[in-house]
Amino acid sequence: MKSVPGSLGTAASIALRFGQVIFSSSSIVFMSLGVGFYSYTAFCFSVTIMGLAIPWSFTLAILDGYSILTKFPVHQSGIFMVIIIGDLVLSFLTLAAASSTASLVDLLLKADVSFCPPKLCSRYQISAALAFLSWFLLLVSSLFNIWLLPWLDAD
Repeated sequence: MKSVPGSLGTAASIALRFGQVIFSSSSIVFMSLGVGFYSYTAFCFSVTIMGLAIPWSFTLAILDGYSILTKFPVHQSGIFMVIIIGDLVLSFLTLAAASSTASLVDLLLKADVSFCPPKLCSRYQISAALAFLSWFLLLVSSLFNIWLLPWLDAD
């Protein structure tokens, strides 16, 4: 079995998963500091998707830790496919949430009438940036696992 750094059951995968948890949690915190975020659908969508990314990534980080401690990596093709598909779907949803949040903040800042104070909009911008970082780590995780997929059936 070929081992790809960053794929399921490696130390790099744990680092990627905890990075996803940290960036997603931080994105929710910065978004929730503004009490008016629920007035905009894009902001609610971002909070929802980040809320899905946290338990998904944390559960897979625990699975990675278990695989490392027991020295028994999870290489069943069915489980691996569920993880790859889940990572890809969640990464696309995270990209959509980050993009919609960033575009809405840009629209609110450039409107003739100020819809949100600059301090509040800067928090929304930070939240969008953290969501983009979470998306990047989710995409990297799924690509490393896809890279390992052809060698699963070889064993």
